[in-house]
Amino acid sequence: MGNPLQLGMANYSKGAYITIEGKAALHFYIIRSGRVRIERELNILSQEENTNLKAGDFFGVVSTMSNHIHIENAIALDDCSLITIRPDQYSMLIKRNTPIAMKIINSFSRQVRFLDQALTMLTFKSSVEADERHLYQVGEYYAKQNQYSLAFYAYYKYCMANPSDPNIESVKQKMAKIKPYANTSTLKQDTSQFIRQYPKDTMLFAEGESGPELYIIQKGSIRITKIVNDNEVLLAFLKAGDIFGEMALLENKPRSASAIVNEDSVLMAVNRANFQEMVIEQPKIISRLTSTLAERIWNLFRQLKNTSIKDPVGRIYDCLVLQLEKSKIDITVRQAFNFGFGINDLINMVGLPMAEGKGVVSKLLENNDITISGQNIYTPDITRILKSNDYYKKMERRRNTLESNR
Repeated sequence: MGNPLQLGMANYSKGAYITIEGKAALHFYIIRSGRVRIERELNILSQEENTNLKAGDFFGVVSTMSNHIHIENAIALDDCSLITIRPDQYSMLIKRNTPIAMKIINSFSRQVRFLDQALTMLTFKSSVEADERHLYQVGEYYAKQNQYSLAFYAYYKYCMANPSDPNIESVKQKMAKIKPYANTSTLKQDTSQFIRQYPKDTMLFAEGESGPELYIIQKGSIRITKIVNDNEVLLAFLKAGDIFGEMALLENKPRSASAIVNEDSVLMAVNRANFQEMVIEQPKIISRLTSTLAERIWNLFRQLKNTSIKDPVGRIYDCLVLQLEKSKIDITVRQAFNFGFGINDLINMVGLPMAEGKGVVSKLLENNDITISGQNIYTPDITRILKSNDYYKKMERRRNTLESNR
């Protein structure tokens, strides 16, 4: 069989470990023959996810394409023959085998949505499968915060999606009151334009609205947020080069979160028709989208593991380490770091009640492991965060061992 990509081949005997959770991920695998079982320490599976894989299936893509350690064990159930693919070969794979690439991307999109819902349930004890009715709640929240540009956008989208709602006139009256104080320019964007400009503190899209486009940030930054239990939760802070909004486009489902323009920004908008052309003509962008989705899945698994930590101080430290891991800096070297978010954001990330969370964070402040710079959390030495996290992880394991032996 010809192999124009010069992909690697690997054979494993029945019972062999192909990948090991926690070890470096240098390439991912496509099964040529045999079966492989996937095992994880944190075993939260969607209904569509299969732990027993066969010829044509792939595994190890998340950790490899996100440049993180493996999040799963892969064990050969039979003697197996596998194709191995390095990250730098992925763009060529897209060119030569588009169906495989789209299978990976669509699988990733479903995983992200499922894991995001699982994390919301575990962290906030709330189900937030957003639909167009949720737009009203988004508008109400931002109206209470006097963020009228965001509130007006959400109200407007609610009215467009629910024209026969019996309360529509009441919503329109609210819109009329706040319109003089709102920037409504994002509602007037020329959607035929590929490159668009968005002003600071406006809403690009709201959770619950339909989404025909994904975006690539050319300049500026975007906050991804979700309203849960009448609180705004910061999910991600995106900057130039980042891709977002792809799940609604790929799955034709409502937006699962809102995108708020953090500073004046320039974005490239890609609709479904353009996306299909990109898959064929611009494999490097599709490769970057795959890496983006892989990074989100890896981060969601880490966040889900964080929810299992019982000690709230340990959970806070673990969350800070996760943010350091996301930044891709060398966390073994002493250096200062600005996390880019505040105390309330950190408490919401780990799902603690605000009063309890502030008490926990005060301990970190007393230890001088973190300080506040402006409105953001700052550490003068990231290795102190790592050492404290290692200590609390060790204590957590000790407590779990004692409990299991009772």
